[in-house]
Amino acid sequence: MLAILADRTYRHLFLAQIVALLGTGLATVALGLLAYDLAGGGAAMVLGTIFTIKMVAYVGIAPVASAVAERVNRRRLLVALDLVRGAVAVCLPFVAEAWQVYLLIFVLQSASAAFTPAFQATIPEVLPDEARYTRALSLSRLAYDLENIASPALAALLLAMVSYDALFFGTVAGFLASAALVVSVVLPSPRPGPRRGIYDRTTRGIRIYLATPRLRGLLALNLAAAAAGAMVLVNSVVLVRAELGLGDSALAWTLFAFGAGSMTAALALPRLLDRLPDRPVMLAGAALMAAALLGLAAAVAVAGPGWPVLLAAWTAAGLGYSAVLTPSGRLLRRSAHAGDRPAIFAAQFALSHACWLLAYPLAGWLMTGFGTVPALVSLAALAVLGIVLALILWPAEEAEALEHTHDDLPLEHPHVEGRRTHSHPFVIDDLHRHWGRP
Repeated sequence: MLAILADRTYRHLFLAQIVALLGTGLATVALGLLAYDLAGGGAAMVLGTIFTIKMVAYVGIAPVASAVAERVNRRRLLVALDLVRGAVAVCLPFVAEAWQVYLLIFVLQSASAAFTPAFQATIPEVLPDEARYTRALSLSRLAYDLENIASPALAALLLAMVSYDALFFGTVAGFLASAALVVSVVLPSPRPGPRRGIYDRTTRGIRIYLATPRLRGLLALNLAAAAAGAMVLVNSVVLVRAELGLGDSALAWTLFAFGAGSMTAALALPRLLDRLPDRPVMLAGAALMAAALLGLAAAVAVAGPGWPVLLAAWTAAGLGYSAVLTPSGRLLRRSAHAGDRPAIFAAQFALSHACWLLAYPLAGWLMTGFGTVPALVSLAALAVLGIVLALILWPAEEAEALEHTHDDLPLEHPHVEGRRTHSHPFVIDDLHRHWGRP
């Protein structure tokens, strides 16, 4: 897997991702402490509002940003967005009111909503070989999991020496280092297609996404991942502190179990995906997440909550979570032309976070209003619904090339080359607006 780091361009982009993630992780810790300073006992409300603003920015801004950025040089765009994020982080230590935090977080997350899809769409162009790209996806998944472990540890080390305000300057350093690493390489920028109206460009990625069967299945599996992931991220603190009566370190180890499961799957997936198609691997991952939630619900109902069972359930959920999310880039890569990839990655970014926007409050409401077992069973049911929808929307037998007829094109058109009926790898574009038909 590490052999792909020999590619200088990808190596620099991967390092840019790591330092930016570390900076973001430091900001997450600092925001919690800032919220407590500003609101005291109302800090949970402040943080809840911050996370809601983050999701709204992700869902609403990503498609618009991809439309605006369609004709912008990719490297300049990524560097500019890193600088915007760094500028916002510089301001955060000096805020005195909650509304100022909300405004700055909206700007920061809007920049991230533009940065992340453009960055993700660049990787398959740097690594066009699918096997190498699969390994890059696994490394990316590992980077996210390691960030969840390394950032809190680094924050704890720094807080022993400095105040939490200084953590925001670590965030600034992360974004500046990311910008410097992106500047140090030449990135491919696909040749833009025909000029389109702003509405067409804004909705193009979502229209391609929803017209492609494998991507409709991916969206359903994103719902399953959000259901299980929300149970872990929202309710672990309640399970560990309130239900089990354990301390902060136990919470850290519980979340580590989820991350360890995810990292294990990410390490195993490249070889597995060399032998198996994406669909069965991703469906199995979603089924494992649902089974983990149901298994934990049964254990709690029969014997009460237990920490070893919780660790095992979260490890299994992490395995399934990574098995669903890691291959998604492969599906996106093969579902659009190079010029449309930023738009389709932005659509995935927005639609997947819409699933989280549903799952986050649902997990908290179920746990607070009904308790552990109903929350686990309900979120498992939501994950099962996602699996069933994926089975319906994503056909098991999906040919790479589809035979189809173009009655709407003249025979001299360069796409048909004198043949009304022809076959080629099929993606939704201006000549193929519906799956399997022109």
